Amino acid sequence: MWAVLTGAASALAARQAGAEAMLVIEVESGKVLFAENATYPWYPASITKLMTAYVTLREVKEGRLTLDKPLVVSPNAAAQAPVKMGFPTGTIVTVDNALKMLMVKSANDMAVVLAEGVAGSIENFADLMNATARRLGMTQSSFVNPNGLPADDQIVSARDMAILARAIIREMPEYDYFWHLPGIRMGKMVQRNYNTLIGRYPGADGMKTGFICAAGFNLVASATRDGKRLIAVVLGAPSSAARALKAAQLLERGFSSNGGLGWLMPAQGTVETLQPINAAPPNLREEMCGPHRKRQATEDEDEVMPANTAPDSPYGVFLSSLRPPKAKGALLNDANMGEPVLVFTGTKPPAPGTVQAGWGEPAKPKGKRAAKTSAKDKEATAKDKDSSGTGSADGGSAPKPKPKKPAAKPAAKTSPAAAREPAASQQTTQVR
Repeated sequence: MWAVLTGAASALAARQAGAEAMLVIEVESGKVLFAENATYPWYPASITKLMTAYVTLREVKEGRLTLDKPLVVSPNAAAQAPVKMGFPTGTIVTVDNALKMLMVKSANDMAVVLAEGVAGSIENFADLMNATARRLGMTQSSFVNPNGLPADDQIVSARDMAILARAIIREMPEYDYFWHLPGIRMGKMVQRNYNTLIGRYPGADGMKTGFICAAGFNLVASATRDGKRLIAVVLGAPSSAARALKAAQLLERGFSSNGGLGWLMPAQGTVETLQPINAAPPNLREEMCGPHRKRQATEDEDEVMPANTAPDSPYGVFLSSLRPPKAKGALLNDANMGEPVLVFTGTKPPAPGTVQAGWGEPAKPKGKRAAKTSAKDKEATAKDKDSSGTGSADGGSAPKPKPKKPAAKPAAKTSPAAAREPAASQQTTQVR
């Protein structure tokens, strides 16, 4: 086992020593099992959303908010950069569904929906986040937004994120399912959790991934075995596969028989006693997103590059060591993540037998309008959407009027509005 771990880590560690921050602690006692650069300031990216969820769920737990409360997608939320759900302004989403979308898809627009729903504005919510950080003893943390999009003053450390994760687990056991949802489903759209340890690493039960160019690939992971729960934090990994491997490596050693941790550093007390370091956060933009990379690094690269978990990759080799031998190529399909949970807009789930449009999909016409839409009209509508990338306010296009029969004296012909094609200048491309 250790040979596999060492070999896999070496294959992924083609960087200078000290380029990452790593920490693993026991949840019950807070005891530090291993720490490396754990108190260096770091840009959090989307692991910020753990704080967003924690602040929101405290409002629920203390009776100031309910999970079924409807929230409205504001213009500010709709304008957030990808990754996002992409719902139009005015869409209704419940707190429960927004949290599920936040934790699985890492939806930046849902983070703003929750922030505005809880505190009225991003600025007010950031104040709540910072007050919460101070209360928990997160002495190195500063928040200015709820989603982790790049900001100079959005800073955490591995130490502080372990403190937050421990508070979440200990204070909110009734909401534990939010941290290990296998995926979400809306209409035909399915999104699996970016945390690839879930369903693959034995005992993995949370929590959140994150990536921006300046931060690298971040992960706060938790796992439980034989009643013992650990939290591992990895900041600044070079890829999503590397962060999962490093977190699994820390967890595996932490769960070693008889607590065999003699190979680790001397006892370092509890996570709260780790001494903060006064330094500027490292900026990994050139390393993560510089021109030397053949493919642009993104948070969803596990979907873009499934070879990350191929049997002959370092992470695949590690996974194979934890399971009986499988047929080549079986690792991706073997993930025991479970079925994705249903999410929806509005306050009630879709009626049985109906299909709700997924994120990024236009809604289907309803009622009389749907009955009057001919096959030719549908084809014209599809072509229009393919060209523009957008639809009308409700996701469709108005049905084309039927041409009138010519009178005795033909009138001048007019071109129907539905026949117009959008100009190329109106097309947009989203950049992650």
